Amino acid sequence: MLTDWTYALRDWSTYVDAAWLTLRLSLAAFALACALGLLGAAARRSRHAVLRAVAAVYVEVIRNTPVLLQMFVAYFVLPSAGLRLSPVQAGVLALGVNVGAYLTEIFRAGIQAVPRGQREAARVLALSPARAFAHIVLPQALRNVYPAVVNQLVQIILGSSLLSAISVPELTGTAMVVNSRTLLTVQVFGIAAVLYLILTNLVVLAAGLVGRVAFKPPLRPAAVRTGPLDAVRRLLPALPRRKEA
Repeated sequence: MLTDWTYALRDWSTYVDAAWLTLRLSLAAFALACALGLLGAAARRSRHAVLRAVAAVYVEVIRNTPVLLQMFVAYFVLPSAGLRLSPVQAGVLALGVNVGAYLTEIFRAGIQAVPRGQREAARVLALSPARAFAHIVLPQALRNVYPAVVNQLVQIILGSSLLSAISVPELTGTAMVVNSRTLLTVQVFGIAAVLYLILTNLVVLAAGLVGRVAFKPPLRPAAVRTGPLDAVRRLLPALPRRKEA
């Protein structure tokens, strides 16, 4: 058994390269998703009915179709329209467009959570709508939705495993190739699972540090990710106490 693990770990550099590719394409897709999410949230709150309708259709279509199907459209259908993308480019586009629909609703909720008095105060100070949004509304909205946004980044990292279906050599795709060569299924996919755990926890740790630095007062680490026990502890004080005889 130990020999099998030793043999599987001979490809450690291949796993590391695949994990690095997974992280890079996930960050690229996340950047695209954030841009689409902010634009979509602004369109959903626009005074123009056409923009609201376009954003609503985008959100409903993307959120109600499988992300794997969207990857196939980006990789196999777009070339027939004259837009040829590499597997990595198609994967980044599909993941970014998919998560952008969810971030549209997340950002919209964060913007709506900013008190109306903040916008009225900005108008009193003669700030333009663009400056009021950039300096007053957006920072508060980002603080409101930061944990949910970080969770979407984690979901992108995990969802990148589907890119193996279009021949992207990310972590899962590389594990499948190594497994077909070595037939050490438990060891190969065990190593991939550990690397996914390392990637996601490093991202959450880095996001927690960024949240503590970027927001004043700083976000607590528990605001970025909370476990089930934390939720139970918060509920315990609200539960009715049984009277003792």
